[in-house]
Amino acid sequence: MPVLFRTHYQLAKSSLKRSRARSFLTCLGIAIGVASIILILSLTGSINRLIAGQISAAGNDLIVIRPSVKKANLDNFVSELTATNQYTKSNLTLQDIETISALDQVTAVAPLALSISPLAAEHTVDSATVLGTTEDLQAILGLGLRSGTFKLLEDNTNHLVSHPAVIGRDLSLNLLGTTEAVGKTFTMNNQKFLIVGILEHQNDPVNYNNVDLDNAMLIDATYLKELEDNLQIQQINVKAETSDAVPTVAAAIATALENTKNGDKNFSVYYGNQISHPSSTLFNVISSMLTLVAGISLIVGGVGVMNIMLVSVAERTHEIGIRKAVGATNANIFLQFLLESLILCFLGSLLGLVLGYTMAFLVSVFTPFPPFVSIEILLAMLYVTVVVGTLFGLYPALKAARQNPIDSLKSY
Repeated sequence: MPVLFRTHYQLAKSSLKRSRARSFLTCLGIAIGVASIILILSLTGSINRLIAGQISAAGNDLIVIRPSVKKANLDNFVSELTATNQYTKSNLTLQDIETISALDQVTAVAPLALSISPLAAEHTVDSATVLGTTEDLQAILGLGLRSGTFKLLEDNTNHLVSHPAVIGRDLSLNLLGTTEAVGKTFTMNNQKFLIVGILEHQNDPVNYNNVDLDNAMLIDATYLKELEDNLQIQQINVKAETSDAVPTVAAAIATALENTKNGDKNFSVYYGNQISHPSSTLFNVISSMLTLVAGISLIVGGVGVMNIMLVSVAERTHEIGIRKAVGATNANIFLQFLLESLILCFLGSLLGLVLGYTMAFLVSVFTPFPPFVSIEILLAMLYVTVVVGTLFGLYPALKAARQNPIDSLKSY
């Protein structure tokens, strides 16, 4: 059997070599589909790994409370994934911060209340991210400072500027043209703010907090609430005393908030791997949809394989007749042509892997998403190669195997 398989392989390889250009173009069709899928899976895996790494770095003592809309219909699935829909219906309040802070084994509580507003200084930033929070956020996220201090509460001794702010490095560059901006001022909504701290470069525009801190301005949540009556709290981060206490504290938070909200359960308490929801879920859904679209190009490539194999069968009718005349069985002919189809798909898949990861590497140069390589992706592509090669090579192989040797010899 190994000798027979090796013979089929040599025949298939020599046949493909005789029409190199046609074989290459056929492989390219498969390669484009595989490369598209590899790129999508690599980016999705990289994003999920990035978020998981952020959660792990934050520690096992982190608890996150987010607003949620719980309904029984399928339409709510999108609501669970899209942050905007949730946050405009948030039932989280600043009073909840006090409620959570009063619980046992809670060491830090920080709300995340997002707003968009223009800022003006030496330059103008038309749509800056304004984050209302508390000073506990530094301890919870482990935020480092490039310069200054993480001070968000007003200093009553300062009569010129009473509203301190901490800003991200990129926002400092865009607003003031420098990262040495501590002590400088800017205005927002006709209010003057003093920069008391500059955050270290975070380089995590995609994260479980849904805030790009490099381009954000951080102020006290209570004061931001005074500026915007309809301000919504998108998330509350809580730090427990120990990782062992997290389940107990999470249950206590859920009970306390439900009691203060008169039974309103439109919030969710997450800890551990749950924190990556809905971000990772959203990316996985997007990845699945894009992979489905990319799979269409793979099917087109498979049709190209079938086409070249049918042409090959038509061109090699005489060869088939001679092989059958000297004793080759239908199974021998079938395996020869099916193997050619598998070789085409396998070569196309290898080329697609190279192209896909090359594109993933190029994307990583301009984004914080390093290429994600996993054995699962490689095995999936091998499986896809076998399925496509078999599925689209089956009919041409059967057609070749069913050729009548007498008719095949007469056609020469």
